[in-house]
Order: sequence, then C-alpha cells, then structure tokens
Amino acid sequence: MTTLEKAIQTFSRNVDSYEKWFDDHPAIVQSEVEAIRALLPEGELYGIEIGLGTGRIAKALGLKEGIEPCKEMRERAIERGIEVMDARAEHILYKDLHFDFVLITTSIHYIEDIPKALEEANRVLKRNAVIIIGMIAPESSFGKIYQEKRKQQSFYQHATFYKVPTIIQALRKANFKNIKVYQTLFGEPDAILEVQQMKEGMDNGSFILLKGEKK
Repeated sequence: MTTLEKAIQTFSRNVDSYEKWFDDHPAIVQSEVEAIRALLPEGELYGIEIGLGTGRIAKALGLKEGIEPCKEMRERAIERGIEVMDARAEHILYKDLHFDFVLITTSIHYIEDIPKALEEANRVLKRNAVIIIGMIAPESSFGKIYQEKRKQQSFYQHATFYKVPTIIQALRKANFKNIKVYQTLFGEPDAILEVQQMKEGMDNGSFILLKGEKK
C-alpha cells in the first residue's frame, strides 16, 4: 500500500473530524481563503482545485470543479455543489490547455510524485495561466506542531512537509515562470482568532503561497 493510499484510508475514517477542524478554526481558514483569493486571476475564469478534500476551500472561493481521490470526502464536496472527479494529482484526467488556473492547497503534502503532478498541472493549463500552491512551511510554528502530530494517529501521519525552496525548484523544472512567494498565518495556531492579511515573503508565516505562470 502506498503512502497516499494509507492517507486516503485515514481521511476516509475521519471525515467528520476533518470537517470539525474547519468549524473550530474559522480565522485560520478565512485567512487562507482570502490569501488565495487575492492571488487568483481576475474575471470570470475557469479553474480547478487539486485534492479539494470536502470542498470547504473551493466552495468559499466559488470554484465549481476539482479532483479528490478519497470517496468519502468527495461525497461531501459534491453535496456542496462542486463537480468532483475521482483522480490524483499525477493523473488529472482533463484535456490539455483547459484551465485558467490550477489551485493546490495543503494537499501538496500528500502528493507522492511532485514533478509528475506539476507536469500535469502545466499540461491542463492554458498558455499564460497560473498555478497557486498553498503549503505549510515545515520550520514554521504550524509546521513544527503538525510534524509532531505525525507521530500520532492523525491526518498528518502520512504527510510530507516539503521545504518551500524544494517546491519552487520543482515549479521551475515544470516550466513555470515568474514565481512569487507570499505568506499568512503568523503566530501559534491557538492564538489566531482574527483573519490575518497576506504579505510577500516567507520569513515568519506558516501558510506559504506560491504563484507561478505557465511559460
């Protein structure tokens, strides 16, 4: 059984706990949503979220489509009115030059073949379209807590917390250009009770956003 298959099993058994986390941390969720929203292209554009879970982020952003390999989470997203395909990041199952943007949030930590996933993202994007990746920096306050939780039976047990420069390098190899870095979620998780603003860089935020353009 692959690491992703083990992760899917964990999420399948704990969908209610996953949903509860969103309900219990509204300021964290909204901070991430607003940061992503600020980076999305303007206008009525056609995009997709890769590994959208139960569709909480996609729904908040008004996205209509996504892919998700976990059946139980996919069903929740469908209930939220999102069209969800049973697929993985390495095999997106859409035609070439199809989307104006691709969004990958913290599902990046469960992708087994990052180069292949980014190659697929590039393939389904139109020319000059963008990719947005949201990830937890491993050396951040959130990253340290989540990595400690890997030792327990939790959602993070099968997660890989990639270093930000590693993903930037992978984006460049996948022929993305003009890569920009942003951050939000400053401070300890329990201390974030209000929506925070995004800023450039990656010096002290836990949620890092990377935006690149297809060459």
